[in-house]
Amino acid sequence: MWNRRQFLRSAGLASAGVALAGRHALPPVFAQAARTFRLNYAPHFGMFRQHAGTDVVAQLEFMAAEGFTALEDNGMRGRPIEEQERIGSTMARLNMRMGVFVAHTINWTEPTLTSSAPEHRETFLREIRESIDVATRVGATWMTVVPGHVEKRTHIDYQTARVIETLREAAALLEPQGLVMVLEPLNTLRNHPGMFLTSTPQAHLVCRAVNSPSCKILFDIYHQQITEGNLIPNIDTAWDEIAYFQVGDNPGRNEPGTGEINYRNVFKHIHGKGFTGIVGMEHGNSVRGRDGERAVIDAYVEADSWT
Repeated sequence: MWNRRQFLRSAGLASAGVALAGRHALPPVFAQAARTFRLNYAPHFGMFRQHAGTDVVAQLEFMAAEGFTALEDNGMRGRPIEEQERIGSTMARLNMRMGVFVAHTINWTEPTLTSSAPEHRETFLREIRESIDVATRVGATWMTVVPGHVEKRTHIDYQTARVIETLREAAALLEPQGLVMVLEPLNTLRNHPGMFLTSTPQAHLVCRAVNSPSCKILFDIYHQQITEGNLIPNIDTAWDEIAYFQVGDNPGRNEPGTGEINYRNVFKHIHGKGFTGIVGMEHGNSVRGRDGERAVIDAYVEADSWT
């Protein structure tokens, strides 16, 4: 999970509204790349802006031309309805799938779903209802949920019970729509100190307790490498509850091949297990400019080339 500042910096945007600039301009025409990835890797807006510019349609056209079959956009819920609809219609035309967007407002410093205060639950459920409409506009199935910060003066088991109760209510809203909230464990050692949900076993326990097809795990390989390592065994153990993957190498949180994770082996493993979902590219580019964007594409070509 990226916070707002990290997302804007990666996208090269001074403000969220910049993505609207030039939305009526004629997008450039991109030559179709002669490649088909074996997994559904999903870039985010801004990752290829040096090639495609700032217009969202032009960026989607570029992604599709390079062989990418999906998109993820953490900030989709905050985009104007007109833009959401434009993105959704473009992805349908390009036969691209929508990955996750963040379903609710995440409080990075104060307890929300771990709290006994009813207003936090009410706000969360209202935002889940709003996100159902967003998902409809863009053709999304999955939405990210982060239960928030720990409550320091309450036993962790009580906090867990509160989170489960709230997520059960959210799942009851999502199930009739065929939508899935994916819970993202975050590392507390580097990026998100103090957050409640941190490990694969903990997320697995919560999902089993919620007991709904609309509550699953978002396995962010970057976060879990920092928190627990042992990636492939943990993926295997939690497999029935994992619905979505995200990627970032460590250290640096950039494209595969820039850190210590053997992404070729990880991708080969989840492909071999029959994963047909989306692998979100939630990371930065290790090199700036057009050369850096091309390096990201080349990194996925390499990581996807197992035998």
